[in-house]
Amino acid sequence: MANNTSSIDMDKERLTAEMDFKDSSSAVIRIRRRLPDFLQSVKLKYVKLGYGYSCNAATILIVLPLFLSLLGFIQLDHLSSQLWSDKTLHLSSLTHLAGSALLLFLFGLYWAKRSRPVYLVDFACYKPEKERKISVESFLKMTEETGGFEEETLQFQRKISRRAGLGDETYLPSGITSRPPRLNMREARGEAEEVMFGALDALFEKTGVLPRDIDIVIVNCSLFNPTPSLSAMIVNHYKLRTNIKSFNLGGMGCSAGLISIDLAKDLLKANPNSTAIVVSTENITLNWYFGNDRSMLLCNCIFRMGGAAILLSNKSSFRNRSKYELVHTVRTHKGADDKNYNCVYQREDEMGEIGVSLARELMAVAGDALKTNITTLGPLVLPLSEQFKFFVSLLRKKVMKKKKQSNPNSKVKPYIPDFKKAFEHFCIHAGGRAVLDELEKNLGLSEWHMEPSRMTLHRFGNTSSSSLWYELAYTEAKGRVRKGDRVWQIAFGSGFKCNSAVWKAVRGIPVVDWRGNPWDDSVDSELPWAPVANNPPMVRPHQYGVWGNANPFLAASLITSLRVTPLSTVIVLASTSTPSIRSRFLVLIRIPFWPPGHASFGMLCENLVATFSFVLDLDADATIDTNSCSVVGYWAWAARQVVRSGKAP
Repeated sequence: MANNTSSIDMDKERLTAEMDFKDSSSAVIRIRRRLPDFLQSVKLKYVKLGYGYSCNAATILIVLPLFLSLLGFIQLDHLSSQLWSDKTLHLSSLTHLAGSALLLFLFGLYWAKRSRPVYLVDFACYKPEKERKISVESFLKMTEETGGFEEETLQFQRKISRRAGLGDETYLPSGITSRPPRLNMREARGEAEEVMFGALDALFEKTGVLPRDIDIVIVNCSLFNPTPSLSAMIVNHYKLRTNIKSFNLGGMGCSAGLISIDLAKDLLKANPNSTAIVVSTENITLNWYFGNDRSMLLCNCIFRMGGAAILLSNKSSFRNRSKYELVHTVRTHKGADDKNYNCVYQREDEMGEIGVSLARELMAVAGDALKTNITTLGPLVLPLSEQFKFFVSLLRKKVMKKKKQSNPNSKVKPYIPDFKKAFEHFCIHAGGRAVLDELEKNLGLSEWHMEPSRMTLHRFGNTSSSSLWYELAYTEAKGRVRKGDRVWQIAFGSGFKCNSAVWKAVRGIPVVDWRGNPWDDSVDSELPWAPVANNPPMVRPHQYGVWGNANPFLAASLITSLRVTPLSTVIVLASTSTPSIRSRFLVLIRIPFWPPGHASFGMLCENLVATFSFVLDLDADATIDTNSCSVVGYWAWAARQVVRSGKAP
C-alpha cells in the first residue's frame, strides 16, 4: 500500500529521476520536478468561463433588443406593404416614423455604450548603462567577496548561475555591485528613478506625447513600495496634471505587468478619449538576500535590473499611429489554495535575513495555474476546428469515465489545442531556463516561437514583470511582426497568479526607430542554448528565409537530389551571413534527415542564416577536421559531438 501511495504522489508532482554512477558500488539519484502534464486533466468549468467572457451583459442587453427591433420593423414593413396592396387598411406614416425612431435610438444607445478599442501606441524598455553590466563569473566573484555566504551555498549559486540561462551582459544596480554594498533607501530610490524615468523619457521622445496629455498612471513594482509611492515619483518628476488618476500596485509578483494592462483597460473603458501609461519594473537593491537558505538564493541568481513603459489609449485618433490593439485579457488567481499561496513567499530565514522563498512545488503550482488560464483563454482565441476537436475529446472522456468502473485501464487523454493556430508570436515570461523548456514541450511550441523568451533571459535575465516587453521588443527588432499578427503574452507570479494578454498588430512594424528598443546591439546574437530536441518546429513558411539568401527549402532540394534514404544523416557545409559573424566561420554540422519540405530545414536556416554550399553523405565512421568547426551555438556543439563520437547527437 505504501508503494502505491508513493507512486501516485510522484505522478501528481511530475517527478523525473536521473541516475549517475559514481563508481561500481555507489550511485546518485536526482529527483527533478516538472510541469504537470496538461493532457491528464482539463476542467470544463474553465472552458465555460472562457465562453462567458465572450458573451457579456452588454451583448445581451443591447445587441439582442436591437436585433429583435430590426426584425420587428422588417415584419411591420412587410405587413404594411401587404395591407397597402390590398387597399383594405392604410398604416399611418406616424407608425413608420416611430419604428424608425426606435431603431435609431437603439442603434445610438449601442454605439454610445460599445466597448472602445484599447490601443498600444508604443512602448519602451530601459537599457542600463554599460557600467551596470555583470557577467556570470563576475557575479560569482562578487558573492564570494561579500563573505556572507557559506561554501555550500556558494557552490549552490555557482551551479544555479551556470545552468539558469543567463548570459554575461545582464545588469545589476550600483548599490549591489559596489564594495561594500550600499543597500539603503537612497540607493533603492535611485534605482527606481533610473529605470522608470529612463523608460518614460524614451517613450515620450519616441511617441511625441507630452506628459501633460497623460490621464492615467499605473505603476507595478512587487517588492519596493516607498512613501510617497512610485507613481507619485512619476507625477512629481514630469509635473503631471492635478486631476491625474494614479495607481501603484505592489506585492503582485512577475505577473503584475499584465494586471496593470487589465486595470488600464478597465479605466480606459470608464474614461473615453483618455491616455494611460503603465510602468512595469522590479527593484532589487533592498531585496538582495545575504543568507544561506537555498530557496531564497535562487532570486539572487536569476533576477536582474530592468523596466518598461507602455503607452495606451482609446482615442480613435491614435489608431493609425498605434502598434497593437488589445483583444483579450484573462486573469487566473489560485490564492485560495494554501499551497499556491505559499509557494512564493517573502519571509525571514533562521538568522533574520529577509528574502523571497521559492517552494519546491513551484513548478507544479505554475503548471496548474497555466493550465487553468489557457483553458479559459482557448474559447476566446482558438479557431472553431480546434475547439471542435477539444470538445469531442472531452465528450469521449466523459463517456469513458462511466465505463471506467468496468474497465479501470481505459483512458482517454483530452485533446490539447494547437495554440500556434491562434497566435503568430509568443511572449512567455522568462522565469528561468527549466520553465521555458517545460512550457515549450507542454504547449508544443518550436524554437522559433521560444526564441524571444530565451534571448531575453540570456541577455537581460529575469526582469520580473517587464520581461514580456523585452521579448516583444526582440520580436519587433527581428522584423517579424506583420499587420494582423496576434501576440500572446503570458506571465505567472506570486499569489499564485497566471495572466494572459492577447494583442493584434494594427500595422506592420518595421525597425526604423531604435529608441526604447534595448536590442540595438544584440539582436543578431546566437541562440544561448540548444532547442528541445524532441520537438521539431512546425511553422508558417514566411517565418524563415527572410534574411540574406537563405531559403528554408534549399536544403531539402539539395538532399533530395542526392537520393539519400530517410532517417540517414548528412553533413551540411554552411557559410554564415549573420552581421556579427559575417564571413568568419565555416561550420560543419551533422543533422538528421527529415522528409523534404519539413519545417526543420527552416529551423536550420534560421539558426545559421546560411547560404548552403553543398551537401554530402557521411558514413558512421567518417572523421572531421576539427579546424573546420567553430563555436556557433547549438549547431557547433552538434558538430563537436560528431567529432568526438562519430554519432549524431
